[in-house]
Amino acid sequence: MGQDIDPFRAITISKRAHELKEEGRSILHMEFGQPSTPAPKAAIARSHEVLDTDPMGYWESQPLKARICQHYKDMYGVDLTPGRLAITNGASPALVLALATAFSPGDRIAFARPGYVAYRNTVRALNFEGVEIACGEDTRYQLSAAALDALDPAPQGVIIASPANPTGTIIPASELAAIADVAKAKGIRIISDEIYHGLSFGPKIHSMLEYAPDAFIVNSFSKYFSMAPWRLGWLVSPPDMARRTGAYIGNLFLTAPSLSQHAGLAAMDAREELDGHVEVYRRNRELMLEALPKLGLEKIAPPDGAFYVYADVSRYTDDSLAFCLKLLEETGVATAPGVDFDPVDGKHFMRFSFALSTPQIEEAIDRLVPWFSKL
Repeated sequence: MGQDIDPFRAITISKRAHELKEEGRSILHMEFGQPSTPAPKAAIARSHEVLDTDPMGYWESQPLKARICQHYKDMYGVDLTPGRLAITNGASPALVLALATAFSPGDRIAFARPGYVAYRNTVRALNFEGVEIACGEDTRYQLSAAALDALDPAPQGVIIASPANPTGTIIPASELAAIADVAKAKGIRIISDEIYHGLSFGPKIHSMLEYAPDAFIVNSFSKYFSMAPWRLGWLVSPPDMARRTGAYIGNLFLTAPSLSQHAGLAAMDAREELDGHVEVYRRNRELMLEALPKLGLEKIAPPDGAFYVYADVSRYTDDSLAFCLKLLEETGVATAPGVDFDPVDGKHFMRFSFALSTPQIEEAIDRLVPWFSKL
């Protein structure tokens, strides 16, 4: 029998939000990290061209794989060969592939708490043992080399994320290098979730490949490239695992959508347009940081990147799911409860996504301030 896993409670919030919308309510969706910005113009234009001229089929784009390799050279100074890349239906299948390829049932996989809900639940669903590392203000809510080193016995694997979901925090280069050193010394396989690369508001983002060339790297077109509905991502595998990864993806998922691969290739050369999207998020972040004291929410994780604010709401509640549902019912603002990201302390936290348009963020703040002031 398969493993029971926790539901993604933000989906519960979103379902109720859509019900309210159908009833005529005005809803602002801050519960998901889904860009409000459109896919790049070049990607859309290329899609129209392909739809008109190509019947398509099962296919893995070699030009896209070559372009991703060039991306790693340009952005991180890392040399990759296309054979190490697998094109996937988004980041979620890439995570499944990395875990299934590298580990055996019963292996222990470490990750930060708070952390993305799918880490804990995917690890459990695949019959691995999750090892949650509590991360607080002292480590900026991020996994540290010292915490990884302190695990006894050492886990077989570790998942890191920088920038992270739900916090937006970025791991400095020196700490990434230290994590890589601990992992190498103790034989710990690294999976680095780099889906939010490109979304930084100051600190430089580094790839784990710069420090651990044998790491698995998960990435996607959903966030920076603003193509979440296109379901396109990739997995970089270590040289010794690439053949196995290829066999797994062929049997489990076949190929990513051909249309999305054509569009993704075009999107990779639209950086000026995409960097303009980042400026929208930067302004949204500024507005949220200005508003948080008015909400009584001054204890937050440092939102270095991504498009989230992870806030301590313990002064108001010890049931973040009920709190988010009440907020939705009374203001029409949908948010994510912290229990999705932290089953222990998440009852005292909530996550706001500022991936909306700036006018929507302004409207959300106008609704939130009077509601919080009455608590």
